[in-house]
Amino acid sequence: MVQYQAAQLDASFAALADATRRGVLEQLGRADASISALAERFRMTLTGMKKHIGVLEKAGLVATQKVGRVRTCTLGPRRLEAETAWLEAHRRLWDERFDELDVVVAALVRDEKDKEKSHGRRKRQ
Repeated sequence: MVQYQAAQLDASFAALADATRRGVLEQLGRADASISALAERFRMTLTGMKKHIGVLEKAGLVATQKVGRVRTCTLGPRRLEAETAWLEAHRRLWDERFDELDVVVAALVRDEKDKEKSHGRRKRQ
């Protein structure tokens, strides 16, 4: 299960790492489109767009259906719940670490002010 989830996360993040693929997902969120229409919209070759669609399809983010000579793309069945959970867990971890850092920095600033007061120095302007 853990290996499957790691592979799923890897495929999703690899697919989402490319700006064109993110653009394709945004476009398909508005309306289904053929691969040739997507290639034209993103000003690339049909072969290039097929490769992008293949990566998205492998990650489960896009589904395609061939009707006659036209392959139509739709948003895939996955809703990125595992990816969202992973991101949220790491966001909480970083929030906790930054909160701890804030405490340390505040203590250092307080100590520095106390030292200045005890030595009778004035604050520079």
